[in-house]
Amino acid sequence: MAFGAFNHHRQRESMSDINVTPMVDVMLVLLVIFILGAPVFTGAVKLDLPKAQTAQPPQPAATVTVAIDAAGKFYWNNEAVQQAVLEQRMAEAAKMAPQPELQLRADKDTRYETVAQVMAAAQTRGLTKMGFVTDPKDKK
Repeated sequence: MAFGAFNHHRQRESMSDINVTPMVDVMLVLLVIFILGAPVFTGAVKLDLPKAQTAQPPQPAATVTVAIDAAGKFYWNNEAVQQAVLEQRMAEAAKMAPQPELQLRADKDTRYETVAQVMAAAQTRGLTKMGFVTDPKDKK
C-alpha cells in the first residue's frame, strides 16, 4: 500500500492534471489592479451647471369613483344616481381639463353586462382613463 513507491523500473505516466497555480496568480493580480483602479473610474467631474426656471408640473388629475352594487345600482363618488344621471356626469367629467380618472368598483356578484354597459358609456362620453378597483387577496 505504498502510493509513492520507489520503483524505478516502472514507466513514467504523463501527468494529466492541470496546474491552476499560474491562473490563480494572474487572477489575484487582476483583482488587486481592479480594486486599486476602481476609485479612478468613479471620479466625478466638477461642473458649475446653469440655473433654469421650469414650469410647475401639472396637478394630478382628480379621480371619480363609480360603484356598482350586486343589485345593479350606480354610485357616483358614493352618491346613489340613476343611469341617465351617471351618463350625464360622465360627459361632464370628460370635458374637464385634466380629465379625471374613472375608478370602477363593482361587487363580485354584479352582472358582467352591467359593468360592460358602464364601460361603454364612459368610452362613448369621451372618458379615456379608466381603472378597476379590487380588494387584495388575503395571503394565508
